[in-house]
Amino acid sequence: MSVVAASLYRNGKKIEDVSLDRPARCAPDRSEFVWIGLLDPSESELRILQENYGLHPLAVEDALKAHQLPKVDVYDEQLFVVAITAHLEDDLIAYGETSFFVGDNFIISVRHGSARAHTKVREQLEAAPGLLGNGVDYVLHAILDFIVDGYLPIVETVEEDVLKMEQRALDTFLDRGEVMRIFKLRREMIRFQRVLAPMSEVCGKLTHLDLPCLDSEVSPYFADVLDHVRRVDGMVQTLREVLASVFEVSHLLEQQRQGAITRQLAAWAAILAVPTAIAGIYGMNFENMPELKMPYGYFVVLGVILALCVALFVRFKRAGWL
Repeated sequence: MSVVAASLYRNGKKIEDVSLDRPARCAPDRSEFVWIGLLDPSESELRILQENYGLHPLAVEDALKAHQLPKVDVYDEQLFVVAITAHLEDDLIAYGETSFFVGDNFIISVRHGSARAHTKVREQLEAAPGLLGNGVDYVLHAILDFIVDGYLPIVETVEEDVLKMEQRALDTFLDRGEVMRIFKLRREMIRFQRVLAPMSEVCGKLTHLDLPCLDSEVSPYFADVLDHVRRVDGMVQTLREVLASVFEVSHLLEQQRQGAITRQLAAWAAILAVPTAIAGIYGMNFENMPELKMPYGYFVVLGVILALCVALFVRFKRAGWL
C-alpha cells in the first residue's frame, strides 16, 4: 500500500484516520481538513482520489508521470504544486519529485523517488495544533520548507570536499581522477541550479500571487522559503566559481612547477656542457694541443673546468634556477 498517512484534523488536532476509498466529510468553515501522504502510488489509487476529491485529470496525469519541473497550476478552486527533492549519493545529486493537490479542506502529497519522508514534518505540526489549525496552506508551507532545507546539506557537503581539493591543489599535483571529479561536481552544480531556478519561481508565485486555498497571512512564510532557495542558489553559484578556480589554480601551479623543473634541468645542462666541451676538444687527439707538453697541464684543465662549473652554479643559484 502506498499510503504513508491519511488523517482528518479538526482545529489542528488529529481526529481519525481516513480511507482512500471514500471522501472524508469536513466542515465547510475550514476548521477541518484531510492530509493524505502517498509514496509512489498506483494509477488506480490516484483515480480513486480524483473521484473522491474532484482532482483535475491533468494534474493527476502530471502526478503519475513524475517527470515535471517545479510549477504551480491553478485548476478552478484547487492548486497543483510540484516541487523537486534532492539528496546526495557519493558525488551525484539524486532527484525526486513531490506533487501537492491542495483544496480548501484537503491536501494530498504524492512522493516519487524522495529519500526523505514527511513523517517528521507531520509530527512537528501535530505537536503544534495552533499552527496546524490554520489549514492546508500552512501544511503546504511546512513541507516545502522541509524540502528546501534538504538542499543545504548537499551544498555544505560539496563545499567541504571542494575546500579539501583546493588545499590539495596548493600542496601537490591533482591527478586525473581528481580533475575528473572537479568537472563532475561542477556538472552536478549546473544541474542543481536548473532545479533551483524553477523552485524559486514556485515560491515566488506562492508568495506574491492571489491563489485559491491560500490565505494572505501565509505569504510571509512562503517568502521565507523563497529566501532559503535564493540562499542555496547563491551558494551553488559560488561553488561553481570555486570549482573553476581550483582547476585553474591547479593548472597554473602545475605549469609553474614544470617551469621550475625545466629551468633546473637547463641550468644543470649548461654546467655539464663545460666539462663535456673541454673534454671533447682534448679528445680529438691532435698532435699540437695547448698544454700537452706541460707537466701540470692535466690539473690546469681540471681547475679551469671546476672554476667554470662553480661560477655557473653560483650564477644560476642567485637567479633562482637551482
